Amino acid sequence: MALSSDRQSLIPPFLYSTSFTSKTLPLHQMSVRSDPTFIPPSSTSSSKTNFIIPSPSEPGKIELFSPQYYAACTFGGILSCGLTHMAVTPLDLVKCNMQIDPAKYKSISSGFGVLLKEQGVKGFFRGWVPTLLGYSAQGACKFGFYEFFKKYYSDLAGPENAAKYKTVIYLAGSASAEVIADLALCPLEAVKVRVQTQPGFARGLSDGFPKFLRSEGALGLYKGLVPLWGRQIPYTMMKFASFETIVELMYKHVIPRPKSECSKPLQLGVSFAGGYVAGVLCAVVSHPADNLVSFLNNAKGATVGDAVKKLGVWGLFTRGLPLRIVMIGTLTGAQWGIYDAFKVFVGLPTTGGVAPAPVVAELAED
Repeated sequence: MALSSDRQSLIPPFLYSTSFTSKTLPLHQMSVRSDPTFIPPSSTSSSKTNFIIPSPSEPGKIELFSPQYYAACTFGGILSCGLTHMAVTPLDLVKCNMQIDPAKYKSISSGFGVLLKEQGVKGFFRGWVPTLLGYSAQGACKFGFYEFFKKYYSDLAGPENAAKYKTVIYLAGSASAEVIADLALCPLEAVKVRVQTQPGFARGLSDGFPKFLRSEGALGLYKGLVPLWGRQIPYTMMKFASFETIVELMYKHVIPRPKSECSKPLQLGVSFAGGYVAGVLCAVVSHPADNLVSFLNNAKGATVGDAVKKLGVWGLFTRGLPLRIVMIGTLTGAQWGIYDAFKVFVGLPTTGGVAPAPVVAELAED
């Protein structure tokens, strides 16, 4: 599916390679066999064979696993995470306040009522700037590095192990990506929580960041890093591994024809549905750490022990959970929908849906 010049003009030029090279791997040049010892014919004895989890690109301008490919995935991550988190700022605001002050914010409906009464409609979007910037940075690292680490670990594992232990590859790749992504998110998340849960602290990022820095110091911006890792790494591992598995199962058992024969709108619908189910699972496994992050970033000098003592073990697992399930399910479904829509827009296939073959051999350069 070649892209027209008009279509290219709408997309940042760095996402496109300037010319086709012999490194591009079209579908008809890929040799797949069940025999792991299979070696494709080549024109020279020095041909290099590269084994990967297959995700072949459709004919287009972006070469698979090239710098342009990873740039496209990074840009798609910015759009998918930044825009969706900003859109659910009102839900996130109520959720954070329910975690911090459950006596005042007793339920979802009453929480919205309290905010409306005290802060007006504008109060529903308090903290939207650090939310947008923080989660855009996180999304860039999360999706871009996931694609990188997924291929990297697949190459390390070899063809048979990459196919046999594909879920381990997904888990390892997503965990590695999230470690990096949270370094970008943590300072802005700290300011966001303080702005959202302490009325009068600051109007937003422009005055909240320097005020937080003066109060807590530079290290204070990373006070919640370990709990953030505790929340986001399990969340992201579940997000990617369960999504890949759910989508593969949907194409295998629910959709009556192979993915290659499905229309793009149907494929994007599968991405949203798989993402929503994955999001519900994500919310459950990461919720205790989410409560810790909100508590630590709200109270100066607070510790994990203080949070457990005040909230209790049951409170860590359940306080604000129903709202977070709704929020994260919708959020994750929308993120996968936006991410895959962008990939389709630039000529790449949607994520998941094809089980890894035992061997995918990349032909050598001519």
